[in-house]
Parts: sequence; structure tokens; C-alpha cells
Amino acid sequence: MKKSIVVLLAILLCTASAWAGGVGEAVEVRIVTDDGRTLPTYPVKLRRGLHKVYAEAVKGDHYRIAVRNHLNRRIGLVIAVDGRNIISGAKSQLAVSERMYILEPNGMGEFAGWRSSQDHINRFYFAEAPDSYAAAFGDESAMGVIAVAVYPEVQRYEPPLSFSQGSKQERGSKADAVPAAPEVSGSRIKKKAGRMQNSMDRAGTGYGHDEYSPMQIVAFDPESKAVETIFFKYEWRATLCKLGVIACSRPHYQQPNRFWDNDGYAPPPPVSYRR
Repeated sequence: MKKSIVVLLAILLCTASAWAGGVGEAVEVRIVTDDGRTLPTYPVKLRRGLHKVYAEAVKGDHYRIAVRNHLNRRIGLVIAVDGRNIISGAKSQLAVSERMYILEPNGMGEFAGWRSSQDHINRFYFAEAPDSYAAAFGDESAMGVIAVAVYPEVQRYEPPLSFSQGSKQERGSKADAVPAAPEVSGSRIKKKAGRMQNSMDRAGTGYGHDEYSPMQIVAFDPESKAVETIFFKYEWRATLCKLGVIACSRPHYQQPNRFWDNDGYAPPPPVSYRR
């Protein structure tokens, strides 16, 4: 018999803004800076139930994790930044037993910092890895990774009123038929960035200024498996260039861009092509 989690955290719904650039299916997740910019993303692996993307971070920017629920039932979100649960601060395996935030059916929420009390958070901001919150605990095992695991609420069978004399033990014991969720491990993104020796090249998330952010405690009974897990591997632009994730500016001797170089005319073909 599955053990229910009785007390978890909930947040107020955020105001809806223009939604673009989200990653995910059951939910859409965006990383948004305080100036309203959504971090550009570059897919690594996209399949049902598991999404891995690179994201371009800017040092010093404060950010929030915006999530939109596409399911018609409540969901629990286990969110980890740099491998640490953003509510408890503990090392995270994205497990169902961890502290989680709750979103209403088809609702939206924003998560902007490390939860320091029931009414306060300390803001997320992009920092060099040695200055990150995780590094303060000597933990760089998932540095530069924002992870979101989605646990739908268990759907209970509600009998008609005409069955009110039935067995009380049977009431609420049956779950509605739900497609089996794929089992997603908490393994980290396998990346070239992990082989970089200079920690200053790596991005992390700092424990920023205190901010008022009240929440309330609710009862929630999650499914035992995540229906979807989303990973953002965020790095500085220079690092993404080194990794070849994005195409950066080329040396001047490279072939000019055909759209705006060479006065707008067709450039000559490469030497090897000439006859």
C-alpha cells in the first residue's frame, strides 16, 4: 500500500504573462530573468517524460523558474537547483518523498529563490560555481542544473451518493485509470562541461537577497512516479561556445555570411570547388 505524503507546500498562482519558450509537455517550464527575458534553450534530449536542454545564463542575473501545469489535476513539483532541493536545501534525488510545491489544475506558478521560512525566500541569481549555494556545502555534483520532477495527485474513485451505504473501506481506495508514467531516474545530464577544469568557467546559483514570499501548507497525495522530468543545464555563453552548443562568431577569414556580407552579392565558391 502506497504511503501518502500528508503535508506539503503550496504557492499562490502567478499572474499570467505572454508564454513562450517553455520546455515540457505535462508542464511547461521557463527560466525567466527579472527583466522578463526567457533564457534561450538548446535541446539535448527530448522524449516523452524526459527533457534535457542547455540554457544560456548571464552572470549576476536574478531569475525565477516559471511553471505552467497542463494537466487537469493538481501536481507536486520537486525542484532542484545545482542538485539541492529549493525548499529544504538538502541534496536532491528528485524523489517523491522530498519537499515539493503544489500547482492547481491548469495553474501557473513562479519559484524565485531558496525557501528560508514560510514567508521568505532568498533569491536565485547566476553566480560563478565557487560562489553558489551548493558549493557552500561542498556539493558540485549537479552544478549548473535546474531540474523539475512532476508528480500528479492520485485520483480517487468517488462513488455515487446511492452507494453511500457501501463499505467505507472501499471508498476512495480505487484510482481512476491513468496512463502509466515513464520511470525517470534522477541521473544528471552527461556533459562535456563536467570535464572543464576551471571552475570560473562554470555557472551556479547563489543565495541572494531576502524577499517576502508567503506560502501555505496543504495536504497532497502524489503518484509514486514522476510523469515528467525536465533538466536545464545552464552555462555562460562563452562556455556554450566552447562546448559547441551554440554557433559563435567565426574568425574573419571564414566564409562570409551570405545574407549580409559581401555587399549582398553572391560570394565566389570555395577554392576547392573552382574548375
